[in-house]
Amino acid sequence: MNVVPDTSAVIDGRVSERVSPDSPDQTENDVDFTGAHVHVPEAVVGELESQANAGRSVGWRGIEELQRLVELERDGQLQITYVGRRATPEEIDRAEQGEIDAAIRDMATEYDATLVTSDLVQSEVAKAKDIDTLYLEPYQTTIETLAIETYFDSETLSVHLKSGVRPMAKRGDVTEVSYGPVDETELDDETLREHANEIRNAAQSSEEGFIELSEPGMTIVQFRNYRIALAQPPFSDGLEITAVRPLVKTEIGDYSYDEEMKERLLDQQRGVLIAGSPGAGKSTLAQAVAEFLSDSDYSVKTMEKPRDLQVGPEITQYTELGGRMDTTADSLLMVRPDYTIYDEVRKTSDFETFADMRLAGVGMVGVVHATRAIDALQRLVGRVELGLIPQVVDTVAYVDAGDIATVYDVSTQVKVPEGLMEEDLARPVIVIRDYESGRPVYEMYTFNRQVVTVPIDESESRESGVGQLAKQEIEREIRSVARGHVQVELQGENRAVVYVEDDDISAVIGKGGGRISQIENRLGIDIDVRSFEERPPEQNTGSGDTQQAGDTQQTGDIVTPEVTARHIVIPLEEYAGETVEVKANGEYLFTATVSRGGEVQVSRGSAIAEELERAIDDRREITVSSS
Repeated sequence: MNVVPDTSAVIDGRVSERVSPDSPDQTENDVDFTGAHVHVPEAVVGELESQANAGRSVGWRGIEELQRLVELERDGQLQITYVGRRATPEEIDRAEQGEIDAAIRDMATEYDATLVTSDLVQSEVAKAKDIDTLYLEPYQTTIETLAIETYFDSETLSVHLKSGVRPMAKRGDVTEVSYGPVDETELDDETLREHANEIRNAAQSSEEGFIELSEPGMTIVQFRNYRIALAQPPFSDGLEITAVRPLVKTEIGDYSYDEEMKERLLDQQRGVLIAGSPGAGKSTLAQAVAEFLSDSDYSVKTMEKPRDLQVGPEITQYTELGGRMDTTADSLLMVRPDYTIYDEVRKTSDFETFADMRLAGVGMVGVVHATRAIDALQRLVGRVELGLIPQVVDTVAYVDAGDIATVYDVSTQVKVPEGLMEEDLARPVIVIRDYESGRPVYEMYTFNRQVVTVPIDESESRESGVGQLAKQEIEREIRSVARGHVQVELQGENRAVVYVEDDDISAVIGKGGGRISQIENRLGIDIDVRSFEERPPEQNTGSGDTQQAGDTQQTGDIVTPEVTARHIVIPLEEYAGETVEVKANGEYLFTATVSRGGEVQVSRGSAIAEELERAIDDRREITVSSS
């Protein structure tokens, strides 16, 4: 009897198990392969080798079956021959399109053999071509417990396994987490490989799991309620397995502000950002919101990568389509859900996709990493047109220690920004209010071509916000005329004293006070011009020094900017990818996002660059700190 097994039959071990009449798979399709001549296509070997090299357990299982067939040949129970040509890399890449299956059918025809397969499509195509075919139902694997689950107890949040290291785990809840060993025996490569193969096999063969991501060096598996990351060289410096599971599943009624959130979500389709630090419980709240909306008769979908929100079967979970979330969004717009939960809005493309869906009328709930509630909104700046932000996000819920700590309401008004006086300074202002008190706590608007966020809830915050901006604008205007040092002291919301060198007073005031009047009219502030000699001694800390007497020691890392022909470059390798505040002698200059290369570049000629250059010229101390 001649037999040609395809890749599915080899992976499932369907040939070796039928070499004796006592095979456990004896059914109505009873066929004993003892004494058969097994023709193994080289195309099958190539596909298995490719899978094994990619770290997929199915490839190793297929190779183990081929080794068993060799042992059976040595025992005289069958004959094995490798036939045909090896599949090309292109054919292996197109295996799902049937390239390799076609080559296997050709081998069965050439050797007048029975094609053995567990692939229903392969079986039906072979029968259509009048090829003798034995179709064996694929095994349905039942996975009781993974070995890695033994490291979990009722308080375990995540388990971390690495070769050469003791097994570690995080235990506790969102209010208090501890990290420590769960066993004193260091793990070795062999043990980790066994765990990894079991996990991959469970994801591929069980209906309770799937592979979310498979790249050279990294595989992410979702099995039941475990999200498991399998890392190996060259991506990592050693074999590593990280398994995470949600400790609790909450309902929206378990949170503070639950009635307020319910009212807002049901009132109309909203744009909501759930913000918080890593591990604060953002995703747990997001899944509680998803199930509340679903129970309230809304059509709810999710966009996740990986898909690990613990939601009911009535909520369909989507991931990247063709490797892109915006393509997923295009498909969802055809489905038209009432609400979409977007878990992990991080990159610019995520914010743009979130905004596009919201502006299309879909209710959106996004999960964002942020250390403050206002930071979640600031991450939209530059990614979404300022005037559209309240249309995209009208609610921010900040999560801390597993509970909602703050809820902000976001709206737009045309008004004079807080702290400014003149009516001709009126502009569109985004007002962020504390939902509980209804009191405005921040304003966002364009000031001198820059988007600024100004706290308005406390007097000292006002001084550091609007006051700092006013001082910067006054100093910028005066420095455009004065040649020496300039200091600005605010005397109130609409009055300031400017100290300049004696030689600059006439130039700053101008003929008949015309120049200073023009500056006052532009800024809406009364300005009194004085010489440094008139400055009270207790306030005179040295020309060019804008730090006030009595200021506390400023925090932040001291940096030395480099001035080039086109840019001012601030080296910040340790802050790569973070948002930082840049200050001079403790006074706020601007906020910027550090590039992946670890630097901030400010184009010369811009208003920010002018302020920074003046600070450098005045030898003020430039510091940066995380925003």
